[in-house]
Parts: sequence; C-alpha cells; structure tokens
Amino acid sequence: GMECLCEIIQCLVALSVTALLMVLLIAHLTAGMVDLIRHEKEKFFLTAAGEKRPFPSIRDPSSLDLSVVVPAYNEELRMPVMMEEAMGYLENRQKQQPLFTYEVIVVDDGSRDRTTQVALQYTKKYGEDKVRVLTLVKNRGKGGAVRMGTLCSRGKLILMADADGATKFADVEKVEAGLHLVNATPDNMAISCGSRAHLEQEAVALRSMFRTFLMYGFHFLVWFFCVRGIKDTQCGFKLFTREAALKTFTSLHVERWAFDVELLYIAQCFKIPIAEVAVNWTEIEGSKLVPVWSWLQMGRDLVFIRLRYITGAWRLEAPHKTN
Repeated sequence: GMECLCEIIQCLVALSVTALLMVLLIAHLTAGMVDLIRHEKEKFFLTAAGEKRPFPSIRDPSSLDLSVVVPAYNEELRMPVMMEEAMGYLENRQKQQPLFTYEVIVVDDGSRDRTTQVALQYTKKYGEDKVRVLTLVKNRGKGGAVRMGTLCSRGKLILMADADGATKFADVEKVEAGLHLVNATPDNMAISCGSRAHLEQEAVALRSMFRTFLMYGFHFLVWFFCVRGIKDTQCGFKLFTREAALKTFTSLHVERWAFDVELLYIAQCFKIPIAEVAVNWTEIEGSKLVPVWSWLQMGRDLVFIRLRYITGAWRLEAPHKTN
C-alpha cells in the first residue's frame, strides 16, 4: 500500500514539474517582441483644415503642460459625452490659468464605426493644437492604443483617460496632487493612478458571487505575480510624468487587458514611485463588461508576464523595434 502511494506521489510530482516546465517553455517561446513599427498612415494627424501633419515623438522635449491620451474602440456614441466634459474642464482651466497648455489625443484603435469622424469634429472646433486624432490601421488593444498615443504626446504630464467617461474628468486635479506628493526623484519619475478600491465594497454587494470570486482571484494573481501595494491596477485614469511614460511605455509588451499590470510592474522594477488616489467613478451604461473569458485570458496573461520576466524572455530596457 505505502509503496504504491509513494509511486503515485512521485508520478504526480514528476507530472507537475513537467507541466511547470512546459508552461515556462510556452511562456518563453510565445514571448514575441512587440511590433512598434507604425504604419505610414499612423504617422500623421489631420489639421482643422484637413491637412496632414506629422506627429512629434515622446523623445522630443515637452512643449505643453498636459497630454490626455484617450484610447477609443467603437466609441462614437459614448465619446461625445466624455469629450464635452474633458474639453469643458480643460478650456475652463486655461481661462483661469492662461499659461496652462494642453492637448487631447484620441486614439481610434481600428474602430469599425465613426469614432475617427466624431473625434475630428473636436479638431475642427478647437484646432489641431488642442485635439489630435491618431487612427490606427488595425486594432491593437487598449494597451497598444494608449502606447501609440503616448509615444506622440507633447505634454510634461501624460494622462490616460477612458473614452466612456466613467471617471469624472475634473479628478485629474486629485491625481495631479498625488503625482506631486510622490514626485521627489531627481530624474522626475512618477506615476499617479486613479483608484476605485474605495468603491469595491459597494460593488461587491451588487455583483454576483461568481463575479466577486473572479475579481478577488484577479486581485490575488496581480498581487502574487506582479504588482504589490496597489489596490486597483485597472482604473483607466493614470497620470505619468513624461520621463516615467517614456521609461515604462517603451518597455511594454502586453497590448490588451493586462497591460496596466505590466506597466506598473515595469514601474516598480525601475523603482518609479506610484501614488494611488481615490477618484469618482460611475458605472456607465453600455460599459464593456468584462466577460468571463476575458478574466481567464487576463489570468493567463498575468502568469505569463511574470514567467517571461523570470525566464529572461522579456527584459526591461529590451530594445523594441521602434521608429
């Protein structure tokens, strides 16, 4: 009896080691480099008069105070609400502080609807110095869209904000205050994240047991594999100093759901200070609810992110193909 049990245990151990090695191997071999090469059409934005102008690069010195990067995939219906609120806030702030300069870069992530045309209405209304539209030739995923927009930003500070307007735009002031609190590094590195963690308890009451279980499972995976000390990695409202954006986005591999986690993981590896600030947040009608399948994909991505860094398939400062 005992010998039989021992053999079973040995078999199980051998199997799990083999499985782990297989997962490591798969993680390592599937860790492709991210293709940062921009399509010719993605190097230009349109002016209010409809002329093409080349986008600048994040490697250039900053020429504005704030760049707002808005990733938008099939958002023709919800974007106007968010843009009215954002432009209202930014224009008002400029009236009060005449020296304050800003731009909004809407990144159309290969939408199949009129997202680009809707966004271009704002270029026509406010001019191309304030609103630019980057239309991606094919869908990359939210992380890819944010990165492409960030790489052609001009701001000293770069804010990532969702097109659905779930976060009150004026909360950028809270997030900025958080940035200044942690921004003590001589190389001007800091990130400030909006957070909905304080709303989580209310949300838990409303969600089904299953979704709640998935949410906690996801939080555990984030904590276990990647990022510690940040309660809400997924809020789409994050503010970067230009230097921190350049450092983190040029090392980013993940283009879809879990990109926020990898970004913060990279930031923590580089010892970039991160503030977390409570923001107002509303559940928006028609919000892209994360289906169960996406949770599973995110879980897989999280495990793979960590394994790829452990095995050296991904390295920080790895030279990405860029142009």
